[in-house]
Amino acid sequence: MKKFLSIFAFMIMAFLLVACGGDEKEWKIVMITDVGTITDKSFNQGTYEGVEKFAKEFEIDYSYYRPSDSTQKDYEEAIDLVVADGANIIVTPGFLFETAIYTSQTKYPNVRFILIDGEPHDGSYNYKTESNTVNILFQEEQSGFLAGYAAVADGYTNIGFMGGMAVPAVKKFGIGYIAGAYYAANELEKEFTFDANRYEYLGNFDNDPAHTTRAAGWYDAGVEVIFAAAGGAGNAVMAAAEQKEKKVIGVDIDQSSESNTVISSAMKELGIAVYQELDALINQDKFNGGKTIVKGAEQDSIGLPGGSSFKFTTFNKTQYDAVYKLLKDKTVVVPQTMAQLTTFLKDHAGDPSAAALVAKTEPAT
Repeated sequence: MKKFLSIFAFMIMAFLLVACGGDEKEWKIVMITDVGTITDKSFNQGTYEGVEKFAKEFEIDYSYYRPSDSTQKDYEEAIDLVVADGANIIVTPGFLFETAIYTSQTKYPNVRFILIDGEPHDGSYNYKTESNTVNILFQEEQSGFLAGYAAVADGYTNIGFMGGMAVPAVKKFGIGYIAGAYYAANELEKEFTFDANRYEYLGNFDNDPAHTTRAAGWYDAGVEVIFAAAGGAGNAVMAAAEQKEKKVIGVDIDQSSESNTVISSAMKELGIAVYQELDALINQDKFNGGKTIVKGAEQDSIGLPGGSSFKFTTFNKTQYDAVYKLLKDKTVVVPQTMAQLTTFLKDHAGDPSAAALVAKTEPAT
């Protein structure tokens, strides 16, 4: 009898071990792209690299899916499709997924959703995040601030900003860029030009020849460096910079490999953020469902690339670290809206006309 019980107990333990191991192997991660591709050298690629790195390291099944279009219906159909194919972790980069996730998180309570740069709402901005969804936001304004500060500190005297679309993340990049530029000019007693007509949204994230033509016109008018927070459209700006022998600041990930005109990039550590959340879910059983996590300098989740990608000539790493510390310890709180920026410039720009310039760029929000 004792022998039988021992064998039975062993069989139960073996079953449990196999079952536990099986659960780990049953995870299937799918990233659904927004309007871009996983090779856009920007937002989608940065996110997908985090998925890929984690999945390969822990031998988890993973893939991606690109919807045919970018409507809520297309995104919901994409989610339906990948869930039907076995996906139980879905990563969605971009605010365009907010309404689709709002619906799908309730429709599929056993699926875990990781939403980057957005929070689920019903289209009328009634927000709700279910326990199977975690939202990850970034303080893009801090990264933009560093880019603007560095450009002016390095001696550029005529700068511009081209955003892809006027979505929250892109707007914060631009607002931070203005704040950083004026902050540096005041602190370092430098003069520069930031014409209100050189702050613009292109209307899409496409590598469109029309964007190249527009950027070339800016360069011809005297702009020396353009911060292109524009996804694939950034490549169109780089093409103009190559033609005119001018400079570009990239966005989201280190884009220095895209063109020798890229002197820096206002980065968000997208891959790291996704990796961390996948690790919390699968390896630590600490999924942050029902929460919105905001990552910035305090978490070392934004910044400019170092090493050979740090292509400034006079602005150095020591200066950069000192400015970064101001953000990290909250000595400088970077504005996120145009209304906040107006106040920030009155306090820090040392130039009363700066606030008036800001008012021309877009309505205060």
